[in-house]
Amino acid sequence: MFETHAYVLAVVPPKMYLRDSKSKGETIVQGIGESFFTLLEMVPHRGATLHPQERLSIEKDVRSKIDHVKRRIFFEDLAPESEAELPLVVEIIVTKHEHRFVQFFNEAAPITTRLHSLQLLPGIGQTLMWALLDQRKREPFKSFEDIAARTKLQNPKKVLTARIIDELKEDVKRWLFVRPPRRDEEKERSR
Repeated sequence: MFETHAYVLAVVPPKMYLRDSKSKGETIVQGIGESFFTLLEMVPHRGATLHPQERLSIEKDVRSKIDHVKRRIFFEDLAPESEAELPLVVEIIVTKHEHRFVQFFNEAAPITTRLHSLQLLPGIGQTLMWALLDQRKREPFKSFEDIAARTKLQNPKKVLTARIIDELKEDVKRWLFVRPPRRDEEKERSR
């Protein structure tokens, strides 16, 4: 369950201190993994130029602008620039992997007798859920446009992006797309 590629959210330069003309620390790249939406803190190679929304390989033994992944971070660790860039980058990933997310609409199953996993998406209540289930039974959805044309869900991409951001903020009880953070493990490593 490791990420192979990540998108740059922001490049955070080393901190400058007023009394010191030298900067302290190292340049950090905050990014998000492409497969599991893991928020990451990465160290770039010296002299590498990185831009927000840039896709990078973060596999070991692969030439990249990233020297190494420093650690997994949480939503509250994001710099303001990263937080502002997050919805755009998540939407880029959702768009790039449209087939995977359309497949979710085609295969989503009930969680309990009273709750369906489609209802975990923002704006999808009983009525829209039944319309989605009815339409997918007739014929599986082929694209986001197909979902919008056959149901009242106007922008599936925005709905998915909102859900993923809620999961990154940990504002959820159930996880659909983001690998759940293990805060206990992270605290142990930082000791």
